[in-house]
Amino acid sequence: MVKLSVIVPFYNVQQYAPDTLKSLRANVREDFEFILVDDCSSDETPEILARAERELPGAVHVRHEKNGGLATARNTGIDAARGEYLTFLDGDDWLAPGYYEQLVTAIEDLGCDFVRTDHVQCTARARTIHRVPHGRRGVVMNPRDAILPSDRSTSVDYAYAWAGIYHRRLVDRGLLHFTHGLRTAEDRPWIWKLHREAESFAAVSLLGVFYRRGVASSLTQIGDVRQLDFIRAFDQVVAETAEDPDASKLLPKAVRTYCAIISHHLGSMERFEPPVARKLKSMSAAALQRMPQDVLDEALDSMDIERATRLRRLRRRPTAGAGVAA
Repeated sequence: MVKLSVIVPFYNVQQYAPDTLKSLRANVREDFEFILVDDCSSDETPEILARAERELPGAVHVRHEKNGGLATARNTGIDAARGEYLTFLDGDDWLAPGYYEQLVTAIEDLGCDFVRTDHVQCTARARTIHRVPHGRRGVVMNPRDAILPSDRSTSVDYAYAWAGIYHRRLVDRGLLHFTHGLRTAEDRPWIWKLHREAESFAAVSLLGVFYRRGVASSLTQIGDVRQLDFIRAFDQVVAETAEDPDASKLLPKAVRTYCAIISHHLGSMERFEPPVARKLKSMSAAALQRMPQDVLDEALDSMDIERATRLRRLRRRPTAGAGVAA
C-alpha cells in the first residue's frame, strides 16, 4: 500500500521545476508516490515532467488539457492519490532531504486527522522561518479550538496547504478537496473547513518546506483579475461559517479576516492594472454589503483607525452592478 501521496501542481515553472524535482528525489521511499500535475503549461515544464516520470521513483505524471488553476490541479492530484496520507507541494518550492519521512512519522505517532508544520520563506537570498500560529506543539487538539481569538493570528490564518500532512479519512469525508476554479486564496475556505469539521489536529516544530516568494509568474506578483478570486474565497468562508452551530462565536473572526484582506489589497492598489483596481473597489464594496452588518460593525470597531476608515469609506460606496469574482 502507498503510505504517502505528494501532490505537486506545476504551471509554467521551467526555471524552478528542476530544483523541486531534485528535492523530491531526496525524499524517495518505496511506499511514497509523487503526483506531478501539469496544469497545461505552455513552456518547457511538460518535457521536464515527462522526463521526471521516467527518472523519479514513484512519479505519476498527469496533464490537464486546459488550465484550471491551483485549486483544480490539487483536486486532480487528490483524485489520483492512493496514499494513506496526503500532502502538497507547489511546483516552484523545494524540500529538505528526508523531510517527508519525518512528516509521516509525526502524524503516525500522534494519530490525528492532520498535522501542521512550520516552513522557511525564501525571498531572493533571504531566509525567514514562519511558525504555525499556535503555541502548543506535539499535542492532539480539537481543530475548532484553534480558530479563535478573532483579534489575533490563528491557525486558520496560516492557510498553506503544503505546510502539513493529512489522513485519507479527510478525503473520504469530503474535507480535503479545494473549491474548483479558485485562482487565488484557494487555501482559505479549505483551511476553515478543516478546522470546523475535522476531529483532531496537531502542530509540530518540523522544518522542511522552502517556500519561494517573489516568483514573477506567481499570482501574488500579478495584478490581474485573477487576484479578485479572494472575494469568492472569503464569501465562501463567511457563508459556510454562518451555517455553523457556533456561528455567533466564529463569524467575527471570519468577517474581521475578510476585512483585513480587503484593506490589504486596497492599500496596494498600484500593483493592479487600472480596470482591475476599479473592479476591486466595486466588488469589495459589494462584499462589505453582503457581510452580516452587525458583525461587520464590531469588526470595524476593533480595527486600527487607518484600516477602519478605509473600509468605512468603501462601505458607503454605491454597489450597483458589482458581483462576486468570476
